[in-house]
Amino acid sequence: MNNKENFSLFTEKIINEIKETGKRPSLLLHVCCAPCSSYVLEYLSAYFDITVYFYNPNIDTDAEFRYRADEEKRFIAEMGLSDTVKYTEGKYNRNEFLEAAQGLESAPEGGERCAKCFELRLKKSAVYAKEGGFDYFTTTLSISPLKNSALLNSIGKRLSEKYGVKYLYSDFKKKNGYKRSVELSREHKLYRQSYCGCAFSKAQAIRDGRISKADQSENDSFSS
Repeated sequence: MNNKENFSLFTEKIINEIKETGKRPSLLLHVCCAPCSSYVLEYLSAYFDITVYFYNPNIDTDAEFRYRADEEKRFIAEMGLSDTVKYTEGKYNRNEFLEAAQGLESAPEGGERCAKCFELRLKKSAVYAKEGGFDYFTTTLSISPLKNSALLNSIGKRLSEKYGVKYLYSDFKKKNGYKRSVELSREHKLYRQSYCGCAFSKAQAIRDGRISKADQSENDSFSS
């Protein structure tokens, strides 16, 4: 799979098939944070029975993990989706991510370390989807302009074949998806973090000036 493929057309094809049959498939949706899930849930909840799967061992602190998870649950409730969208949370074990990233600590953002992180989270999602008998699984990660959709979809394809669960190919940033996620984040006053989640991305954000050292301390304690 390459970046020239229009993955949003894959999503539209499946949705058109759903409209024709009138049957709502079950979807395990891996979610990284509330802002990224906002548009995706608004879009897909009309067609799928969704279970949000919050599994993110890459997040650097317990407090950050809990805050993002709580924001996700708040958003689902405020959108009035609590009756149709279920929430489940994967065990938070930062060592799982650190083991996957071993030797790649100095890799650039968006490089091999991120690919390992995508693989870790999508693999766990595929296994959960298989065990839970879901029709599809996918991730909200493709909504980010900074995430490689071709890479995410290629990982999803491989895991789909391995575990026997269909992967919903997507590029949720397309068709103003990212723009809509920003609008929804503002409407619901969602916490929009300044870094992906791991300690390495936080360090890069500090170097880039997106997070000050003072902000870092506030973020770690959520005193603001």
